[in-house]
Amino acid sequence: MKRVRFAARVVTLAAVVLVGVGACALGPQDEGSGAAAPDPVGLTEQVSGASATPTPDQRTATPSTPPSRTATPTPNRSTAPKPKPSKPAGCPQGEHQRAVETYLARLGGFGKVTVDGKQSAADCTAIKKFQRRYGISPAAGRAGTTTYDVAKRLANTDVHRCRTGSGLTFCVDLTHQTVWAMRGGKVVMGPTVTRTGMAGFATPSGTYHVGGRNLKEWSNPYEVWLPYWQQFNGGIGFHETTTYLHNGSIGSHGCVNLLHRDAVRLWELGSIGTRVSVFGRRPGT
Repeated sequence: MKRVRFAARVVTLAAVVLVGVGACALGPQDEGSGAAAPDPVGLTEQVSGASATPTPDQRTATPSTPPSRTATPTPNRSTAPKPKPSKPAGCPQGEHQRAVETYLARLGGFGKVTVDGKQSAADCTAIKKFQRRYGISPAAGRAGTTTYDVAKRLANTDVHRCRTGSGLTFCVDLTHQTVWAMRGGKVVMGPTVTRTGMAGFATPSGTYHVGGRNLKEWSNPYEVWLPYWQQFNGGIGFHETTTYLHNGSIGSHGCVNLLHRDAVRLWELGSIGTRVSVFGRRPGT
């Protein structure tokens, strides 16, 4: 009899234990929704890398299976090959390298140059700047014959040889083929290059005054427009060149040819009555 009662108690106790286990497992679904149990709080943010600040509940929640924290290996930057920088295109060295360096150093304003007869990056930049300023083509930084000739003429121009008055004077050095402007003995426009009359049409020396001005003058005998025209001796005057200024095989028919920027500057400075001083003699005329 006692054995039967003992067995009955054992059976009853086992049934209670089984019912308790089932209640814990079905707790979230006790309303019969059939929904799966939600993921542990904070697991998704850890996996996705979300940057939102976790709430107090999220800080204390611990996922049942923590995500892997194994970091993805990154390449060793110290051993990765570095790309080689491309070398800038250099300037070819001309036959007048040292002389051009000397003249540019004397003139100043074109950057640092080293007078050693060897082309450097700084020399290249300075020569290119000089060539662009004075309309030398191509402006490739090579110290060739034209660059040498222009630099020499400019460096050897003596501005004080010009006979000036108290007012503005346009100065034309036929020997060096240069032009500049002075007022009261001071330079107001530095020497620049020009091309005057060729053989048979040599520009005459002397002292003159601007007698006529026109932004665009038509030349009847030669049928060409003469921009920024300033006449000072009969049919002779200053104007922007209509051809390549550094073509030494030709010249004007007596006029003083100028690069565009210099013709504009002289036009801005000048007026009717401006004094013009022409001296020297163009080689070959």
